[in-house]
Amino acid sequence: MAGKIYTAGLVVIGDEILSGRTHDKNIAQIASWLQVQGIRLAEVRVVPDVEGRIVEAVNALRAANDYLFTTGGIGPTHDDITVDAIAAALGVPVVIHPDARAILERYYADKPGGLTDARLRMARVPQGGELIPNRMSGAPGIKVGKLFIMAGVPHITAGMLEALTGTLEGGAPLLSETIGCWTAESEVADLLREVEKAHPECQIGSYPFFRKGRVGANFVVRSTEADQLAACVDALCAALGEEGMDFTPGGI
Repeated sequence: MAGKIYTAGLVVIGDEILSGRTHDKNIAQIASWLQVQGIRLAEVRVVPDVEGRIVEAVNALRAANDYLFTTGGIGPTHDDITVDAIAAALGVPVVIHPDARAILERYYADKPGGLTDARLRMARVPQGGELIPNRMSGAPGIKVGKLFIMAGVPHITAGMLEALTGTLEGGAPLLSETIGCWTAESEVADLLREVEKAHPECQIGSYPFFRKGRVGANFVVRSTEADQLAACVDALCAALGEEGMDFTPGGI
């Protein structure tokens, strides 16, 4: 019997994402990282730099999931309001974290201007917050219970994820196998449904494509149970074969 499935929500914060000026890369890298930790990314919301909208999204997703991540809005400028919004969502004040201040003092010691008031904003945390190390730019991320407040810059986010690796409780990693088939989804919709129904520990996703003048689809079978995954893949291949479909294990 499958064990507990751990889930996480993600709130992507920033007007620049919604306007299209910045293309988000964090969703994919966080989803991939979570999967290795045995945690599924269950929902993502992209919200503007508006406190009420951040509070709403944070409270909704943290109530629905085991973990919550946020990216963006923790820099030194006036529109970086994520810490304030999350503190409001948690009902706690914002404080200067002494260790974060010390980190920033060291980081800016030999840089023009030193630790300015603007830069000191990056030491602010919701009361009770702990620090997530950031070897890339000094300013740390923040952990408050099972809520993780991270940078919006992807390579900095990656470093913070690296620091968290192995520290979150998760379930079995989600395994997957792909079968590619030269067919329209509509021709095999019933077949896919029946195979998935017969293998309740598995899910089958269908992803259509058009290549070389032909219509096809990749069917991705997912499960936390290796034996169930193998059985479902075998059953799907057998069913496609019986229908005379041109399919390729491993995907097209």
